[in-house]
Amino acid sequence: MGAIILNGKEISQEIRKDLKAKVDELKQNGLHPGLAVVLVGNDPASRIYVNNKKKACEEIGIRSFEYILPEKTTEEELIQLVETLNKDNSVHGILVQLPLPKHIDAENVLLRISPDKDVDSFHPFNMGRVMIGDYYFLPCTPAGIMELLIRSGINLVGKECVVVGRSNIVGKPIAMLLLHSNATVTICHSKTRNLKEICRRADVLVVAVGKPKFINADYVKDGAVVIDVGINRLEDGKICGDVDFDSVSEKASYITPVPGGVGPMTITMLLKNTIMSAELSRQ
Repeated sequence: MGAIILNGKEISQEIRKDLKAKVDELKQNGLHPGLAVVLVGNDPASRIYVNNKKKACEEIGIRSFEYILPEKTTEEELIQLVETLNKDNSVHGILVQLPLPKHIDAENVLLRISPDKDVDSFHPFNMGRVMIGDYYFLPCTPAGIMELLIRSGINLVGKECVVVGRSNIVGKPIAMLLLHSNATVTICHSKTRNLKEICRRADVLVVAVGKPKFINADYVKDGAVVIDVGINRLEDGKICGDVDFDSVSEKASYITPVPGGVGPMTITMLLKNTIMSAELSRQ
């Protein structure tokens, strides 16, 4: 029978139409949302991500400010730029593209971004708000996953959800959001025993481990909803997720493809957070 594809590309386009209308309205009222993206060094993958973000901003009318810094930029210089952007009223969101070069302490830099402009929602202040369920911004990938589920009519109340991966960027926050939606949540990681058995209990399985095709059909129960957060480049240049799409799509009821699933939703949520930050700046 095969699973229904959760098409992040299509759903994100619907959301972006609404966001564009919102930006047009704000601009008419003298407020032009602006996002500053900072890239240090010349990592090719990071360059692609930055270009995609810039394009997405242009598409819906958000002003984008791009800062491309040389690889040898010091941590002090980067922090100085962040402090300048914190004070700039035309900038509503600040995004420092990760990974940073090894000589820069990423955590220290992210801590310097004002929580009001932290549109990635990586600052401990914003993370803590997600924890207690009283937040403005959500981390972009977890927020995108929730939008995919909600807009696809997937009811989470009382469902058993398993999250494979415990990163601060995806695993922990998506577990919190599922919990806020009244699901029962288990978080698994590299030290989890009986991973296969736990995954097979899941009504909703979210996979964010960074290992190509790690989860196959043996890990999935019939009719489960499977969300694949992974983006891995294989030796032949093809991109695949953390889930073995071919085998799992035969068992799941819904599944996200890679690419075209969670990825487009992540950037759309970044745009949404930037607009929200602009609105909050008026309060």
